Amino acid sequence: MQHLPTPPGERPGEADAPLELPRTATVTATATVDEHGIVTGWGEGARRLLGYEPSQIIGRPATRLLADDTGETARRAAGHQAAGKDRWNGTVVLRHQDGRRLEQHLLAHRRTPTGGAATEWLLLCAVTSPPPHPENRPHGTPDAPGEQGPEEEPGGLRELKEWAFAQSPCILAVFGTDLRLIAASTGMERALSLTEAEMRGLRLVDIAPHPVGEELQERMRRVLQDGRSQWTEAFLPAAHAACADGPERGRPVSLTALRDGAGRLRGVCLTAYQGHEEHAERERMLLNEAGTRIGTTLDIARTAQELTDVAVPRLADFAAVDLLPARGEEAGATAFAGPITMRRAAVRSVLEGSPESPVAVGESSTYPALSPVAACLAKGRGALYEMTGPTLDRWAGEDPGAARIREWGTHSLMVVPLRARGTTLGAALFSRHHNPAPFTPQDLHLAEELTARAALSIHNARRHTRERTTAMTLQRSLLPRALPEQAALEIASRYLPADPLAGVSGDWFDVIPLSGARVALVVGDVVGHGIRASATMGRLRTAVCTLADVDLPPDELLTHLDDLVIRLSADEATPEGAPEGAGGIGVTCLYAVYDPVTRRCTLARAGHPPPAVVTPDAAYLLDVPAGPPLGLGGLPFEATETELPEGSLLALYTDGLLEPRDHDIDEAFDKMFAGLVRPAHTLDTVCDHVLTATLTHRPDDDIVLLIARTRALSADRVAAWDLQPHPAVVAHVRQNATAQLTTWGLTDAAFITELIVSELVTNAIRYGKPPVQFRMIHHNSTLICEVSDTSSTTPHMRRARFYDEGGRGLLLVAQLADRWGTRHTPTGKTIWAEQTVTPGSD
Repeated sequence: MQHLPTPPGERPGEADAPLELPRTATVTATATVDEHGIVTGWGEGARRLLGYEPSQIIGRPATRLLADDTGETARRAAGHQAAGKDRWNGTVVLRHQDGRRLEQHLLAHRRTPTGGAATEWLLLCAVTSPPPHPENRPHGTPDAPGEQGPEEEPGGLRELKEWAFAQSPCILAVFGTDLRLIAASTGMERALSLTEAEMRGLRLVDIAPHPVGEELQERMRRVLQDGRSQWTEAFLPAAHAACADGPERGRPVSLTALRDGAGRLRGVCLTAYQGHEEHAERERMLLNEAGTRIGTTLDIARTAQELTDVAVPRLADFAAVDLLPARGEEAGATAFAGPITMRRAAVRSVLEGSPESPVAVGESSTYPALSPVAACLAKGRGALYEMTGPTLDRWAGEDPGAARIREWGTHSLMVVPLRARGTTLGAALFSRHHNPAPFTPQDLHLAEELTARAALSIHNARRHTRERTTAMTLQRSLLPRALPEQAALEIASRYLPADPLAGVSGDWFDVIPLSGARVALVVGDVVGHGIRASATMGRLRTAVCTLADVDLPPDELLTHLDDLVIRLSADEATPEGAPEGAGGIGVTCLYAVYDPVTRRCTLARAGHPPPAVVTPDAAYLLDVPAGPPLGLGGLPFEATETELPEGSLLALYTDGLLEPRDHDIDEAFDKMFAGLVRPAHTLDTVCDHVLTATLTHRPDDDIVLLIARTRALSADRVAAWDLQPHPAVVAHVRQNATAQLTTWGLTDAAFITELIVSELVTNAIRYGKPPVQFRMIHHNSTLICEVSDTSSTTPHMRRARFYDEGGRGLLLVAQLADRWGTRHTPTGKTIWAEQTVTPGSD
């Protein structure tokens, strides 16, 4: 919203009546009220009207000024504010400081103060002071305008109206020498949606608080100073645009000095020219049609075609839309100093096949610097061209395509830049060769209205496409490109983007190998769409991987993730301190850890849908405590553990899978299970069965589907020994380990394994607490050695000095093993080391 100018009479140093003020003085009473109904400003006119000093009323509720005890006026104004309207007018009953009731017409504009964030209401009304009594008037003082009735005063209100209506046949208003409205025509009332009585006594900047209104008032001041009429290319602000952003739309304005029979300046007539009534009706109907036909989708080519379809044949015989390459914000007129290359996006003609177009849709054309197209883009506004004489000759001299215009007899051309939010997107061309009538300024105005609608839709489509592409690229880069190798689960996944109109969301999944041949599965969903959701998803996925790497149990991991989401919400808080959106960042998550040795799965969820399980005997939703969504804080998460038979299916998904338009949630679950239990040779086929069963249309939200089939390590792949807490046991453990490697056919790994086992067991006996257990796991090409004890102390690798006798054990393990680490258990800790064994040693 543009910042509204301060009303005249309220600026420091500016008198309320800058020019000759009639003795029957009219002043403007002004006040400002914030969005909570508190008076924040109190002008001199308001003090004269109601008798309150600023200190008595500023900071108090505005309802104190109403004599209407029912509060109906306040409710109507509040209704306008809730509806997002920028103007309100009506009659109110005010209470004077002395208790009198004053019925007054009030005009209110909603505005944003300069440098402010919150909106406020500017309240105005005209106050006429009574003239001095005839007996007290100095002898010989002539009557002032307005002191006599219209029937008595020569050159009074009636005659001013007659002169103005006689001289200006279009929209007009008459202002007195104090720049306050005296009369308004019906066209003026219709243009501003205010009656003459509601505007009388107010200045133009009070009626239409808009930069153009301020410019026109200043021009009227100069007309009254020098007596010379003025023409201006400014547009009279329409009622719907009085406080709106964007280019002003209206009629070119003339300002005419009004003189009486003696040649004295008595006022100024503002005239906004318009065409015939049938032209106005045609324009209204075409704009109404454009409102429903232009910009129906976020497809750029379709929007451009919709513009040409609306314009032909009702406005032009031929229309085309040329678009610049999507390159962001333009630098201004200097960006169009040379030849301009654009791509033709749409074309329409009254002739079949659009033979007037020198290029086909999708092809590029270059306009020389002297062409009308380049000139209009450089100036940033539309223009009319009569295609005869030197204009066409100069253009055709450098652009072979211009010869096509001459060939088809084009006699009138309009070029209108497509501009939206400070960006030049291209140009629209309209021409006539079949219709003999040339384009008029009113036609240009109509073409600009149509083009502005299309430009805004094209700009939104480009921005949406750019943001969606960026978000999709970001999201794809953050999702796992390939599932990691692991032996615990057979896994298949699907990621299905939402409908293009909904945007990219923050759904994600991951598969994380853990120590001890275990594997973690995670599925999450960040509420919202776009880059913000994708970026948040990436940060959370990274955090989950980090927390999983330290082997936190599922419930503890979600607790840490909850704290992270709270911090992210605080970082994205607005200046007022409130997080973006309701409740900040909304995140749901499900985290599961499966152990193929014990065939047990531990799960916890934070506001996420429960997983589905299909065993050889049953299909059901796993009963996992729901837990609150992430980011609420202060609420616990609870984990559950269940045993899954080998070959069970575990399905994790986001809520987009369960939000169909044509059936309820129970039916959605039934369809999901129908897809899960349907026979299939591969898990990819199972994924396809589930999506086919549940989706009848493209989803409104992204969908993640992760399906895992459990595997189990046979007992002959796991060996474990309970150890006595004595140093002599280390040699026995080495012997047992070597014997087990021989059984597994891994004798080539015996030397390194003995060193790792010696260090791990020695540290556990020396620094840990009994009971101590040693375990070896062999799956695929990985060999895992684990030592567990009941101490919660975590060992740390340190750098031993030259003469130190110890301190090199973990350093040696780190050098010999591919991976090593510590995980805490409910009864203590486990130190583990993994090494890769070559196929030849198996």
